[in-house]
Amino acid sequence: MKNLTEGNIKKQLISFSIPIILGNIFQLTYNAVDSIIVGRFIGKDALAAVGTANPIMNIVILGITGICIGASVLMSSLFGAGKYEDLKKELSTTLLFGAFFSVIIALLGVLCSTGILKLMKVPEDILGDASIYLKIIFLGMPFTYLYNAFASALRSVGDSKTPILFLSFASVLNGVLDLIFIAGFGFGIATSALTTIFAEAASALLCIIYVNRKVSLLRLKRAELKIDRFLLKETLKHGSITALQQSCQPIGKLLIQGAINPLGVDMMAAFNAVNRVDDFAFTPEQSIASAMMTFVAQNRGAGKKERMRKGLSNGLFVEVLYWGIICIVITLFKAPIMKLFVSGEETVLINAGTTYLGYMAFFYLLPAFTNGLQGFFRGMGDMKITLVGTITQISLRVLFVFLLVPKVGMVGVAFASLIGWIGMLLVEIPYSKRYLTEKGEL
Repeated sequence: MKNLTEGNIKKQLISFSIPIILGNIFQLTYNAVDSIIVGRFIGKDALAAVGTANPIMNIVILGITGICIGASVLMSSLFGAGKYEDLKKELSTTLLFGAFFSVIIALLGVLCSTGILKLMKVPEDILGDASIYLKIIFLGMPFTYLYNAFASALRSVGDSKTPILFLSFASVLNGVLDLIFIAGFGFGIATSALTTIFAEAASALLCIIYVNRKVSLLRLKRAELKIDRFLLKETLKHGSITALQQSCQPIGKLLIQGAINPLGVDMMAAFNAVNRVDDFAFTPEQSIASAMMTFVAQNRGAGKKERMRKGLSNGLFVEVLYWGIICIVITLFKAPIMKLFVSGEETVLINAGTTYLGYMAFFYLLPAFTNGLQGFFRGMGDMKITLVGTITQISLRVLFVFLLVPKVGMVGVAFASLIGWIGMLLVEIPYSKRYLTEKGEL
C-alpha cells in the first residue's frame, strides 16, 4: 500500500505511473504479437476478422472498466480519508454487482454478436470467423470484470505494481499459448479467442489469491459480502457516467470501422495493425491519467488542496514526456513496425499503415493532454465533464472520418482524430480553468 497524500509529488506520480505504463506496454506487446501470429499463421482474412470484432469487444470491456474506475475513485477517497470499513463495503458492493452485470453482458453478447457484425457490413468471407471470435471473447467477460475490480481496489490503496505483474503474466501466457496452438499446431481463430479467455481467468485468479493472502485491508470475509445500497448508488453515479464515457471511444471506432470496411480487406487489415500501434500511445497516456486520478482522489479525501493542484501540473508533465518517447520511436520505425504484421509483399497495406503512423506520431501529443485532464477530473469526482469532452471528441472524429476517408483513404482517420482532440481540448481547458478559479475546490 502507498499513501499518496505525503511526499514528493512528481516522484510519486512517476513511480506510480511507471509500473502501469510498463505493464500495459508489456500487455500491448503481446496483444500485437497475438495479431502478428493471427496475420502470419492464419492469414490476413483472420487479421481483418479480429480487427473488425475488436471495437465491439472494446465497447464492453471499457464499459466494465468505466464502472471499476468509478469504484476506484470512491475507494481512493475513502482510503485517503482513513475510512477503511467503508472501503471494504465499497469493494464488496463493486464485486457483487459486477458479477451479476458481467454475466448478463456475456449472455447478451453471445446472442447478438452475429447481428451486430452484419449491421457493420462485415464482408461475408470473414463474417463467420469474426462471429466465432467475438462470441468466445464475450464468454470471458466475468473474468475481465473480476480482474479490473481487484486491480482498481489495489491501485486505490497505492499498489500499482501488483495488478500489472499479474496482467503481464497473463499476457505472456496468452502469447505462449498462441505460439503453441496457432503457430505450432495450426489451429484457427477460435483458439486465439480461447487463449485470451484463459489468460484473463489466470489474471483474475491471481488477484483474488493475492488480496486474500497479502492485503488484509481489502480481504473480505463471507459475512462482509454484501451490497451497500448507498455505496452502490454512488458507484453507479460515478461509474455509469464513466462507463458511458469509456464506451464512447469504441462506439466511435465501431462507426469508423464501418467507414473502413467498404475499402476492402487490405485496408481492414491495415487498420487493425495501426490500431495496435495506436494503443502503444493511448494506453500508457491513460495509465498516467489513472495515476493522476488516484493521486487526486486520495488527496481530496485527505483535504489536501495544494497537492491536488500540483498533481495536475506534474501529471501533465509526465504525459508530455511519454509522448516525446513514443513520437520518436514511431517516426523512426513506422515501416518496420507495419512489416511485422504481414509479409513484405503486401505493399498496399504497408504503405497505407506507414503513412497513417507518420502523421499520428505527432498527433499523439493532444491525447496526452486530454487524458491527463480526464484523470484530474475523475480524481475530483467530476465525471460529467469527462463524458462531455469524450462525446465532443468522438462525434467530431466520426463526422470527419466519413467526410475524409472516401476522398483520401485511411489517412483521413488520422486527420479526423486530430480534429476530434482539438475539439475536446476546447471543451476541457476552459472548464479546468473555471474549475480551479471559480469553484474554489483547490
